[in-house]
Amino acid sequence: MNIRIWRICVIAASFATAPIAALAHHAFAAEFDRDQPIEVTGTVTLVEWMNPHARFYVDVEENGKVVNYDFELGSPNGLMRQGWRRDSLQPGDLVTVSGWRARNDPHVGNARSVKLADGRDVFAGSSGGDNN
Repeated sequence: MNIRIWRICVIAASFATAPIAALAHHAFAAEFDRDQPIEVTGTVTLVEWMNPHARFYVDVEENGKVVNYDFELGSPNGLMRQGWRRDSLQPGDLVTVSGWRARNDPHVGNARSVKLADGRDVFAGSSGGDNN
C-alpha cells in the first residue's frame, strides 16, 4: 500500500472517531441541572465501582411506590483519595443523598453528598462540586 494512501486513511479514521471520544466523558451541565436540587432518603440496592464514575442505586418510597434512583459519584480513585473504600456503601444501607437531578430523567442524579446511617456526611466527589 502506498504510504500516502495509508496516511490519508489514518487521518480519516482519526476524524471519524474524534466525536466518539468527545462523548466519552461529559460536562456536568450537559447531563445535570444545578437548578434542580434533589434530596432523597432510601435504601442502597447496588454499588458499582467503575470508571469513569462510581454509581449507586437507592430505593426510595414515593407516593406509596418504590422508585429506584441512580446516582453518579466521582471516580473510584477520587473517592478513595477522600477516604472512601469499596465497602463504604453496601446494599441495605439507609442513606440520604443530596445532589442534582439529571436533565432528562427525574430518577437519575449527580450526588453531592451522602449521609450515612451513622450520621456521617461524606462528600461524593462528583463533577458537580461541593457547592449549590
